[in-house]
Amino acid sequence: MSTGLRGDLTGRVVVVTGGTQGVGHAAARRVAEWGAAGVVICGRDAAKGRAAAAAIGPCAVFVAADLADPAAPAAVMAACDAAFGRLDGLVNAAALTDRGGLPDADAAFIDRMLAVNLRAPFLLMQEAARRMAAGGAIVNVLSVNAHCGAPELAAYAASKGGLATLTRNAANTLARRRIRVNGINLGWTDTPAEHLVQRRVTGDDDWLARAAASVPFGRLIDVEELADLIAFLLSRHAGVMTGALIDYGQTVLGAPPPPREDR
Repeated sequence: MSTGLRGDLTGRVVVVTGGTQGVGHAAARRVAEWGAAGVVICGRDAAKGRAAAAAIGPCAVFVAADLADPAAPAAVMAACDAAFGRLDGLVNAAALTDRGGLPDADAAFIDRMLAVNLRAPFLLMQEAARRMAAGGAIVNVLSVNAHCGAPELAAYAASKGGLATLTRNAANTLARRRIRVNGINLGWTDTPAEHLVQRRVTGDDDWLARAAASVPFGRLIDVEELADLIAFLLSRHAGVMTGALIDYGQTVLGAPPPPREDR
């Protein structure tokens, strides 16, 4: 997808977690299209990761990493150092979305959810801040579930709620160093991970059509449109914007559902 802002990330180096599929992969491709000199993506599946990097282009490097491992963030950043020798941007897009509510989530499930969705972004931002001597930008992909979340998403919602507070705290901490930190509270999005979860939970191969019919715009969010917002937040066009949590969905927080209309 081409936009009027294309090329605004020329020469920059950006790390994108979760860059092998879904939101992260779309963001990594958009960063490359906007002119980045280097894009580092990470994931657990080496074959899938190499294919994803090849699809992004020659500027992309894949690093095998399981973000549940506390050593992984430092390893990803070290690989970025080795490949490009600098860092200008970070996108924390990797996340677990498995279901687990207050009645049934066990300690192991909660620990892994928090490790990937909260601890890993914390450590990645820590590593990124050490490298951004000339300033930079960080974008954390959150969820509208950070506001509350469905009962079966209690652990996920808690991890994203923690990341929302951490986003603002990091923005405040790093502002004097001219490192901007913003977050996106993402609504229901059509991703490969969501397909897997929905089919496992509902057993419905036609879940996407039913989901689309249930929301105001008649479709779920497309990762390509989200990629534009992420690239914008990384770019100079976002100005001094920092500490913002953008609700990116189809409903207005606190409002009743909009009435259905015949079309």
